[in-house]
Formats: sequence, C-alpha cells, structure tokens
Amino acid sequence: MLTRGFGAYLHLYPQNTWDNEVEPELKGNILDERTADVNVRLRRGKTSASLDIKQGRVTVEQHLLDFAGIGRELVAVRAGSYWRVMRPDTPD
Repeated sequence: MLTRGFGAYLHLYPQNTWDNEVEPELKGNILDERTADVNVRLRRGKTSASLDIKQGRVTVEQHLLDFAGIGRELVAVRAGSYWRVMRPDTPD
C-alpha cells in the first residue's frame, strides 16, 4: 500500500503491515476529529501496487509523486515496519 505521509513524503506499507497494524489503528470513534483526520490523510490517494519481481520496483502513481514533490530521484528510508519515500532533499 502506498499513501500520503504526514508531511511532504509518502508511506509504503507491505499489505500485511497495512492490514494488521494500520487498519486497526484507523478504527475508533467516528466522531473523534483526530481519528477522522488520520483516516483522511492515509486513505486519500491510497493505492495498491505490486512489486515487479524481476526489477524489484513498485510503480508510484503521478498524483502521489506530485504530492511529495518527487521528480526523477527519490530516497526510501525504512521507518520500522514501513518505508518513507521522499525527495533526496527532504528535511529530517
């Protein structure tokens, strides 16, 4: 699963991490504004992408690249059980 992050970057989750760790955290009181905001942030533009086994690549849709300001180059950093995908010059 590939989705917008909390800043100008993307989150890349293995499907089992999304299903077992992210989805349970998105459940909560539907009237809680914080829960609703996190749901909108992570679900807006969320895409499912398969790994190209031969190339070891994932296709990132243009709207997500635009959101993160990613051009030709990107950096992927493991952040626990998911990856943060961003421009090389994204501040820490």
